[in-house]
Amino acid sequence: MIDTRRLRTLRAVADHRTVTAAAAALHLTPSAVSQQLAALEHEVGHRLLERDARGVRLTAVGRILLDHANEVLAQLERAGADIAAYTTGTAGEVKVASFATAIGLVVAPAMGVLRDKEPGLQVRVLDAEGDQSLTMVLDGVVDVAVAVEYRGAPAEDDRRLSRIPLYAEPFDVVLPRGHRLTGASAPRPPGTASTADAAFPEEPVTVADLAGETWIGPYPGNPCHDVIALACEHAGFTPEFAHSSDDFSAVVALAAAGAGVAMVPRLALRGTDLSGVVIRPVAGPQRRVFAAVRRGAERHPLLVPLLDALHHAATALRRTPPS
Repeated sequence: MIDTRRLRTLRAVADHRTVTAAAAALHLTPSAVSQQLAALEHEVGHRLLERDARGVRLTAVGRILLDHANEVLAQLERAGADIAAYTTGTAGEVKVASFATAIGLVVAPAMGVLRDKEPGLQVRVLDAEGDQSLTMVLDGVVDVAVAVEYRGAPAEDDRRLSRIPLYAEPFDVVLPRGHRLTGASAPRPPGTASTADAAFPEEPVTVADLAGETWIGPYPGNPCHDVIALACEHAGFTPEFAHSSDDFSAVVALAAAGAGVAMVPRLALRGTDLSGVVIRPVAGPQRRVFAAVRRGAERHPLLVPLLDALHHAATALRRTPPS
């Protein structure tokens, strides 16, 4: 018999690459994790881990066992969902990790709907970037992640997760007034109310047009940083980030001060003071947003209404013009 708790430990070590990080995610001591892994190796009769320069990695047998572990753990999630549906209905707490823009655009509206439709469902929200929220779901810290596609994100067919597409949004270029790429668009007078649906020149800026510029943008590790960096790589250059902030209102303020240029997801510009900048669309990069749960948990009676509400909020968002 293989203890499923030890399978969770194996998966955490595979995800985090070190015993110490896996222990922190599982709220165990490194010694306890090492004991769990040693017991698991004894149960299967093979070494499952070996050390390398980055920490630990799975052996061939470890990778085989991990594939089965993902299936077993997903089936346990389904069993829990079916039992919960039979015994408790929709009363309890669900934890959601989401990045800030999506909290405002889809998570909060979904909570407003659920307050009336599912009064027994309590939603607790944690602000976390997309790369953090997916790990939080896999580690069992939260039940749902609202995350962004980024380089290195789990693939759509990852057997640990079930994904629900929510929305996709283009990026816009944020330029200081007077920049060579501001084109013929007439800038609004300073102090004029300005939003992300500003009148754009007909032709979008290409990413290649921004080669050689000084950049303002999110920190490395932020999914939007990865989207921007990858778009620039495809255009044949590496962006030079002189200024870094994960707060897009700060990014816009720095651009208004002439500190550089930026690419920002369009919906993140809602409610931001754009009076000191010119906004132009950029061809290509998009921020793709999705909800994710542990595979099998999508049938849980507490998660079904929440995922439906997120989907409907995202549908309404796609139908609403930026403002």
